Amino acid sequence: MSVSHSSKLNKGVRDQYMKLPQGNKVLATYVWIDGSGEGLRCKTRTFDKEPKSIEETNLRNSCNRIMEMVKDSHPWFGIEQEYTLLGIDGHPYGWPKNGFPGPQGPYYCGVGADKVYGRDIVEAHYKACLYAGVEICGTNAEVMPSQWEFQVGPCEGIEIGDHLWMARFILHRVCEDFGVVATFDPKPMTGNWNGAGCHTNVSTAETRAEGGIKFIESAIEKLSRRHKYHIRMYDPRGGQDNSRRLTGHHETSSINEFSAGVANRGASIRIPRQVGQDGRGYFEDRRPSANCDPYAVTEAIMRTVLLNETGEEPTEYSDDARLQRATVKD
Repeated sequence: MSVSHSSKLNKGVRDQYMKLPQGNKVLATYVWIDGSGEGLRCKTRTFDKEPKSIEETNLRNSCNRIMEMVKDSHPWFGIEQEYTLLGIDGHPYGWPKNGFPGPQGPYYCGVGADKVYGRDIVEAHYKACLYAGVEICGTNAEVMPSQWEFQVGPCEGIEIGDHLWMARFILHRVCEDFGVVATFDPKPMTGNWNGAGCHTNVSTAETRAEGGIKFIESAIEKLSRRHKYHIRMYDPRGGQDNSRRLTGHHETSSINEFSAGVANRGASIRIPRQVGQDGRGYFEDRRPSANCDPYAVTEAIMRTVLLNETGEEPTEYSDDARLQRATVKD
């Protein structure tokens, strides 16, 4: 197993420096999304007061404007983030060097050294997220060995993107300590292996209320008419990454066709069985790729479902329109 040289450094030596007092100074780490739309970077500065000048850049700015327009519907999101652990050499963590593990089946939510690889990393990430205040709500081993999932939410509006990006950042930092790499590539291994998605669960005040199923069905109808637009928004390369994953196999829908169904993991949009029985709740958009930008994904869904946008391009709104608009309800 190829691990990084950094993971072999003596952490005891580091600890003696980390315990040094720093007076009234605060080390503030800035985290930002780089130009690729999926990579994260960071730098640290020293402050003796709270910074106030963070710039409203990247897709968060646009997403936040849309979330402000639809805030009366109180949109909630829960995201299931899948990822794969790799060695520094790019080989899946725990896989045989010159072969493959056994076929998929026993690994999903697996228990045992022969079924799951890297649980220490997963649990360290979980604890670190809780400590940082990230709204992480669960983890599980996924279908492909060395593939894992964590869930974030429910969060309202813009907060889901904030919390998911920070959860990703913390995962990368935890993996540094263990000497491995976390990849969000939607199809890291070719062949008969599952890809990695970022399933996005969505509800509004209307869908959660009694009789909310009719609003869910209306939302799905709107989404069905704008499939190509959403595919473009659901990975940082306009659908090219997702084309390797959304094949209609391995619990995915076809990238070229929109589909929906109750308890159907092979559909574009899934209505959970319990939601179908209760007649209210949420729906799950299974199309976003693991390396999607959650700001772009949630903004696109709100534009289509609550702002009733159509066509292949997002609508531009004036400042007056954003301030004056009341949420459109069916």
